[in-house]
Formats: sequence, structure tokens, C-alpha cells
Amino acid sequence: MDEILNLLQNNARLSSEDIAAMTKKTPAEVDAIIKHLEDEGIILKYSTIINPEKIAETKEKVRAQIEIQVTPEREHGFDALAERIYRFPQVKSLYLMSGGYDFQVIIEGDSLQEVAFFVAKKLSTLNGVKSTKTHFVLKTYKENDVLYVDEKKDRREGVSA
Repeated sequence: MDEILNLLQNNARLSSEDIAAMTKKTPAEVDAIIKHLEDEGIILKYSTIINPEKIAETKEKVRAQIEIQVTPEREHGFDALAERIYRFPQVKSLYLMSGGYDFQVIIEGDSLQEVAFFVAKKLSTLNGVKSTKTHFVLKTYKENDVLYVDEKKDRREGVSA
């Protein structure tokens, strides 16, 4: 099962036949394992990763990482507040963190103003939120093991005489 998960994480487009050949299983066995993984909620989604800088006609979204300090709710801890936060459509990722803040949120908006408005009017006003710190993403080099930069470019420095 782990072998099939690793193969699918690296390339979700692999066919059952390809996976079967790589794992010495039959395509029917691979299909059954994948169905089990999906039914158990181990595989949550298949997705395509797009480099927005390569699409000229698409306006790139503004992304921000927000550090949030909160007061956990009695009897619910962090979970109830986390649920209120992850339900916002702007929220792309939400993590409970150790260290100087409690939650890390990744959000997207159409502009800096939209992101700032979301933080000021929606996020920071939630009961239990003590403080927020917003960091705007300027450029993505690598995300989820995917490089966004072209490694084929010659990165050597020129020599001058």
C-alpha cells in the first residue's frame, strides 16, 4: 500500500497497469487498493499543480501567510476556532503550530487590499484571536516538492577580462 501511495504522490496520472508493473501486482489488485485508500480517506484528492507565472493571460493571485495567536476555547481547544477559520473560502491551508504563534494560515486574494481587508475585517475579529501577523508571498521557488524555477537555465556567472 505504501509503495502505491508513493507512486501516486509522485505522479497521480499513472495507470493501474503502470503501477501494477512497478509493484508486481495485478491491475485489479492495484484498483482495489486505490479504492480502499480513497474510501478510507487516505487519498483525499488528485490535483494538478500549475505555475501561474507561466500563464500570461491569468492574473496571479496574491498569497499571504498569516501567523495567528489565539486563546483556545474551553472544552474545544483549538478545533472550534480552526473550523471557523478554515471555512473561509480565502483560506487555502491551516496548520496548528508549536512556537510563538498557534495557527499558520495561507490565504489567497485578488489584490493586496483584498487580503488586508480579509485579515482586518474577518480573521482578526473572530472571538479568540489575540493577534495576527501577515507575510505576503513575493515569489514561489518550491512548494510541495515541486520546483517552480527552471533548472535548465545556465546559472554560471560570466567571466570578464
